[in-house]
Amino acid sequence: MLRVGIVGLGYWGVNIARNLDALPGCELAWCCDTDGERRARLRPSFPEARFTADLADVLADESTAAAVVATPVPTHAALAEAVLSAGRHCLVEKPLACDLASAERLVELAAERERVLMVGHLLAYHPALVALRSLCEAGELGQIRYAYSQRLNLGRLRADENALWSLGAHDVSAILALTGEQPVRVSARGESYVRDGVEDVVFAHLGFAGGLAAHIHVSWLDPRKERRLTVVGSQRMATFDDMEPERTLTVYDKGFDPDAAAEGDYVARAGGQRSPAISRREPLRIELEHFLACLRGEAEPRTGGREGLQVVEVLAALQESLDAGGETLALAPREAPA
Repeated sequence: MLRVGIVGLGYWGVNIARNLDALPGCELAWCCDTDGERRARLRPSFPEARFTADLADVLADESTAAAVVATPVPTHAALAEAVLSAGRHCLVEKPLACDLASAERLVELAAERERVLMVGHLLAYHPALVALRSLCEAGELGQIRYAYSQRLNLGRLRADENALWSLGAHDVSAILALTGEQPVRVSARGESYVRDGVEDVVFAHLGFAGGLAAHIHVSWLDPRKERRLTVVGSQRMATFDDMEPERTLTVYDKGFDPDAAAEGDYVARAGGQRSPAISRREPLRIELEHFLACLRGEAEPRTGGREGLQVVEVLAALQESLDAGGETLALAPREAPA
């Protein structure tokens, strides 16, 4: 039985606690949060777990194998470092850290201590995104030309992180996984409308060595809730839409083909479309099952520390561009993790 603690009992932390409490082979041993009212409210939901305001209590329990960090983004690095330094395995919610140096330190520390470090890039475990990645890798869409994502909502305002870091980590992770490489240049523009200095809307651009381009639009100041990723290939196109449970993944047989009657001309092809059957299993449950399998030595993290580091590298460069008013910045090309 693997005993695991959860650090942070906010909206997402409660979802993690619920899943950990229900997973076979796992015991939700500790629930840690500095908010006393929140701890009191949640005690009845997890009667077998011990509650505390101090992470030190969790780490002092030698029977606890791992901790999941689901606190505000600026606290991720320090808390994850404490967990790893205490010799425990760690799952950190996205992003791994707010800066490249902190992310690098966590990856190095996990390697030194020989502990599992995994990052909660949830889309990597979404059955529809897994299927889309398989289509791309199999060449079903042809050569990928470009991709764009929209993650919009009239959502929860943050005071300590902007829309890029809060929402964009999902899409950066997904795009890197689909392309299999790091971008060589990035740029971002955004605006702060509600709180000064905290961008509510961000438009980001990623350029890759082979000419592939990706665009990311994130906002918590939008009338519609959208979670969509579109991939356009030379042969077909595909859309992942997390708001469409019956058509989460749709493949379109559309594009341009050479015109046999006129050399150098092209004709539009507007073929059919299909939506393959996709499992409706909760991605968070799949992610946590995978984390437990990694703790048992049965798997290697699909979204390990190095993948998290590469996402932070892109986010940090986008933030630098954002701060510079949209200046295009060059990144050294680097292969994404397998």
